[in-house]
Amino acid sequence: MVFYFTGTGNSLYVARQLEEKPLSIPQVMRGDSFDFTDESIGVVAPIYGHELPPMVKEFIRKSSFHTDYFYVILTYGLRHGGASELARDFCESCGVHVAYANIVLMGDNFLPGYDMEIEQKADKHVDEQLAPIVGDVRRRVHKISAVTEEDREIHRENVARNAARPVGELQHLIVVVADRCIGCGICTRVCPTASMRLVDGKAEHIPGKCEICMACAQACPQLAITTSRPEKNPHARYRNEHVTLEDIIEANCQF
Repeated sequence: MVFYFTGTGNSLYVARQLEEKPLSIPQVMRGDSFDFTDESIGVVAPIYGHELPPMVKEFIRKSSFHTDYFYVILTYGLRHGGASELARDFCESCGVHVAYANIVLMGDNFLPGYDMEIEQKADKHVDEQLAPIVGDVRRRVHKISAVTEEDREIHRENVARNAARPVGELQHLIVVVADRCIGCGICTRVCPTASMRLVDGKAEHIPGKCEICMACAQACPQLAITTSRPEKNPHARYRNEHVTLEDIIEANCQF
């Protein structure tokens, strides 16, 4: 049993290497059953600020996992900040013992920080990274990927920066809808938290539950959803090459 959270397909691609039909966390969260039993149970997710996305944390808090082997695989684009250790500690605080945690370097979808054309074309040797991870999980290896003191310091610095921001400020800074929006509604269908809606034929962002997963901006065919920060390349967008728009909609649509 494998659960995943994805904005632009990276974690879905990883989850599919572990199980043919992984389960979408945004869709599971719509239900009323959070009791899961299997020989092994895995969670695959991107890291945001070096940690699990808020919805993934909520899912883990609410769930009861009955398994002898619980594992976490995390995708990231540049610095992981000790993500495997942080994820393990969070799960343990929820009473979930993590037997295995590892990380996978993939394309980064954060528009203000990276050129999506470069990220789309970059060969980060994902399959070469995944092969030993999949092998570890199949063999039920117990391991937490290595974390250095430098990784921990990077995370501490990030926490300090975010602590200085007003609550919710980042959501307002990131998601901006331009006038060229045509009201196609794709953004409302790829958002895992129903944080996009159509008002008078135009998309509108609703702060509060937004994960800043970038799904809305990356999927917009008009490039009408952008950020208040300058983009590295405002003409390019990212989606994992092995994942379709329909896959993202199926994973995330809340309507």
